[in-house]
Amino acid sequence: MRQDDSTERLTEAAAFLGTIKAISVSARRGLAKTNVARAELRCDHGIVGDAHAGPWERQISLLAVESIAKMVAQGVRVGPGAFAENITTEGLDLSRLRLGSKLQLGATVELEITQFGKQCHRRCAIFDQVGDCVMPREGIFAKVIQPGWIAVGDRIEVRHG
Repeated sequence: MRQDDSTERLTEAAAFLGTIKAISVSARRGLAKTNVARAELRCDHGIVGDAHAGPWERQISLLAVESIAKMVAQGVRVGPGAFAENITTEGLDLSRLRLGSKLQLGATVELEITQFGKQCHRRCAIFDQVGDCVMPREGIFAKVIQPGWIAVGDRIEVRHG
């Protein structure tokens, strides 16, 4: 095997591993999400205690901390949860996933990717401030297909993608 081939495989493997940087929930829609250390995820529901949970395809929202960093570079003071994402990832290239990809979070939780991006029906405060927002372009949505608990720092692995 050529060295270039092994380097490419290592780079590809690294793109399919990441960690949970933050977990964010809100008790009511329209409220800012609060970061929590751990959360319970249920099938056909999402995160227990989150207002956006329910029996639909967008039970969990994910956004990479690298996407948040793009907004910080534009002068916006934001951090994990500011875009209403439930799970902020680190080190995982979400753009390389596809519909139906499965993610294992921690020891037991499994998610299935159901949607990329979203249409914003009304502009958020972040968009009003800088004329841009990453969640509609770079956020992804998933449903819970294997329940359990997750915690900040847990590993994320693409199982089928």
